[in-house]
Amino acid sequence: MKIIKIPTTLCMLLLCFVGANVSAEDCSIIEKQSDMNRCYADEYKAVDKTLNNVYASYKATLSEDRKKSLTNAQRAWMKYRDLTCDFEVFNSKGGTIFPTVFSMCLAEKTRYRIEEIKKLSVCEEGDLSC
Repeated sequence: MKIIKIPTTLCMLLLCFVGANVSAEDCSIIEKQSDMNRCYADEYKAVDKTLNNVYASYKATLSEDRKKSLTNAQRAWMKYRDLTCDFEVFNSKGGTIFPTVFSMCLAEKTRYRIEEIKKLSVCEEGDLSC
């Protein structure tokens, strides 16, 4: 019997890839509305956790004045996100699908915010294109 050695890094990458696919639930294939509501709420919570990590990492690199400014901007963005999603899914209020579409909207806006903060974190001072 011949033993094949696979580099440790490759094994770890495969394990992470497989683990990510196993643990991530595909909300789009769920048929029961209450399960969809839960699934999309969980998806939003995961995206929000990523945002919090990206935000905290970026904030840690800033001066005290810039930290205050970022905090104010983040609070305003959160209000914008919530009000915008409330408006965008208004027609589904009162329906059983409302929690799903609201969570989907929150997750989408949050993904955009993650990308914005990532761009800011690599932006050099004075670069107006960021």
